[in-house]
Amino acid sequence: MTEKEHRSGFVSIVGRPNVGKSTLLNRLLGRKVAIVSDRPQTTRHRILGVLTLPGAQVIFLDTPGIHKPRHQLGEYMVKVALRTLREVDLTLFLAEAHTPFGAGDGFILERIKEARTPAILCINKTDLVPKSSLLPLIDDLRSKHGFLAIVPVSALTGENTDRLVEEVVAHLPPGPRYYPPETVTDQPEQFVVAELIREKVLQLTREEVPHGVAVVAEEVTPRSGELLYIRAVIYTERESHKGILVGQGGQMLKKIGQLAREEIEALFGSRVYLDLWVKVKPNWRREEALLRRFGYRTE
Repeated sequence: MTEKEHRSGFVSIVGRPNVGKSTLLNRLLGRKVAIVSDRPQTTRHRILGVLTLPGAQVIFLDTPGIHKPRHQLGEYMVKVALRTLREVDLTLFLAEAHTPFGAGDGFILERIKEARTPAILCINKTDLVPKSSLLPLIDDLRSKHGFLAIVPVSALTGENTDRLVEEVVAHLPPGPRYYPPETVTDQPEQFVVAELIREKVLQLTREEVPHGVAVVAEEVTPRSGELLYIRAVIYTERESHKGILVGQGGQMLKKIGQLAREEIEALFGSRVYLDLWVKVKPNWRREEALLRRFGYRTE
């Protein structure tokens, strides 16, 4: 393939909360760049992931799930996702194989139509349904929009994701390699560390706690002996939630720190000393100054 034939472009991954956008991004890249959990609205930022192939480079943008916001953080998340639709060469719209196409999907599809960006429909979670149900579903969804392609996949198992990549590359324009081939994401170390800690909070705490949590990695500093020192703060909105996060005798915080440290060590390839704290900031999700402080840029 000649340099002129090289394809590249930016591809947004959009869909309702919890349809598997981050799981799909990690699967396509072959490594973890976005945190995942079974709770909706896990992704709060636009996460960039770079897939470099012999004849193409795809820059995926994983976005927060589009939902009806109930506070300023929710408004920020929806704005991030909708703005991305207008900034890319191609949109990858995720729907679920085991869930009927509903009002939330319809709202997102209308925004895709308004943006006039070419779109591929990806039907995720095919591992949860019999194969015989896919053809009627594809026929139904084909009638809703002129999608460039409709590809059923399982982000969890990896089934048919190779074909999805082929379809994406086929519909990108000729273009240069925007990032060095070794680049997988542009997220800074402190962001990645904070997100991994937040993922462990999502996994370990009760239903009412996770959405009121923000994590800030205040310091990530190499120390002697190949040790990485990390000081991070988990912010929550209520004293009662702080008690849950700390746990009896500090056991919950210790467990969060242990799991986060193990994953951070595996990611960075060095020993980690994680200095983890919990602080209360009431109603931080509704205050723009605190949103900015915690890394949620509302412009």
